[in-house]
Amino acid sequence: MKTQAESGGIVTLTKEGEQLVKDSPLYNEGLRPTTRAEHTWSSYNFASLWIGMSICLPTYAMAAGLISLGMNWWQAIITIILGNCIVLIPILLNSHAGTKFGIPYPVFARLWFGSKGAHIPAVARGLIGAGWFGINCWFGGAAIDTLLMSMTGWEHVTGHLWIAFFGFWILNVWVAYRGPEAIKKMEAWAAPILIIMSLALLVWALTKAGGWGPMLSAPSKFTSTADFLKVFFPALTGAIAFWATMALNIPDFCRYAKSQKAQVVGQSSSLPTTMGGFSFIGVAVASATVVIYGEAIWDPAAVLAKFSPFAIFLGTIGIILATLTTNVAANIVAPARAVENLAPRRLTYEHGAIIASVVSLLMQPWYILENFGNYIFLWLGTYGALLGPIDGIAIADYWLVRKRRIHLTELYKTNGIYSYKTGFNTRALWAMLIGIAIPFISKYIPALSIIWDNAWTIGLLISLVLYTWMMKNDTTIMSVKDYEKVTTRTSESQAS
Repeated sequence: MKTQAESGGIVTLTKEGEQLVKDSPLYNEGLRPTTRAEHTWSSYNFASLWIGMSICLPTYAMAAGLISLGMNWWQAIITIILGNCIVLIPILLNSHAGTKFGIPYPVFARLWFGSKGAHIPAVARGLIGAGWFGINCWFGGAAIDTLLMSMTGWEHVTGHLWIAFFGFWILNVWVAYRGPEAIKKMEAWAAPILIIMSLALLVWALTKAGGWGPMLSAPSKFTSTADFLKVFFPALTGAIAFWATMALNIPDFCRYAKSQKAQVVGQSSSLPTTMGGFSFIGVAVASATVVIYGEAIWDPAAVLAKFSPFAIFLGTIGIILATLTTNVAANIVAPARAVENLAPRRLTYEHGAIIASVVSLLMQPWYILENFGNYIFLWLGTYGALLGPIDGIAIADYWLVRKRRIHLTELYKTNGIYSYKTGFNTRALWAMLIGIAIPFISKYIPALSIIWDNAWTIGLLISLVLYTWMMKNDTTIMSVKDYEKVTTRTSESQAS
């Protein structure tokens, strides 16, 4: 009995396969493989997704953080672009599985961690997503608070910052609750608006500062290459970690891609360019404020507060839009899917979105954003060290161990081949723990600090190599012959 069929590089379930999956306790509507008709996302949809996510206050703040640590404008921009080019590699590699098999991230994780073990990488990614959700709400709430104070007597309202924060948090929860298709529609029209508003801010800064020269003349504070590299490597890890979360759960979006070409072209053309371009705008505008106002203003809301009331109003809409497009796409889908994967028959995506939103408050984003050290080294650096090994295992399993061959219905069985007897793939657990432990131990050994400074990359490579070696004789690996038996299209499966 054929349970799956392949056409145009996309694998879908046959009617028989759909029935087998629906009877599973690991099934619900949000976790099932997408049908061929649901593969509707074009290159533009993926490009608009990344443009909408990249043009946000945390991107602006990361560029500001690198300048505050001593880099000049071009050192900061190159670091950010390089970091995004590096993280684009695992993003595209993990995107392939989502596009080909139509599965979300928690189901993809069952492949390499087991039906029960999948909760470990899913919840790990979910907690970090919830943390980012809170960070973006705090950024957006603080910006709205600043802009309201510039327009009204808002500063006299007791607890005005917290009111703005919680009001914005509620708006984010409401949008996130509506699901991935609503996110797709919002990103499609928001992306061009955000590009126009960003360029308008740059043109204003360029005009007011009197050209590029005065804007970008601040020198680097580093007196030697060694001094620069001490900051560069952890900063590069921070730039990579910025999207290391999406490198894991990108199947949540690519499961809707029309083709592999659509997701590759859309993502490759938009992620490094938008992150680099918007970071440059952040650096250029902040540098221009030195010329215009006599001090560097890194908070875009504080810059907008100096404009006319109408410009402030437009700027407030832009900040709300920029934060929403990032938050609901990058930071709520993964934790919501992780929650529903805990009990697929009882919990839905909507339940997961609400729970993840509450968890975001418990992670105290206001503390993470107290200073740039917390933001870049504590937050970005630490979770990068945790996620790198999981990325390595995902890539190793799909590309090196299984060579892109998956038996879809087995992913939905509690006693299937991907349950690994106990529900846990212990080899994935060991590869992950060792990949995390080595960089963390190196953090406390001065001679090995370079390993911690590159924790995401080294952790990924360690776990990738270890997992590939430990899985070389695993019985769950499908041969080419077995895969062809499962996927070869018959007239019956073609009709389904």
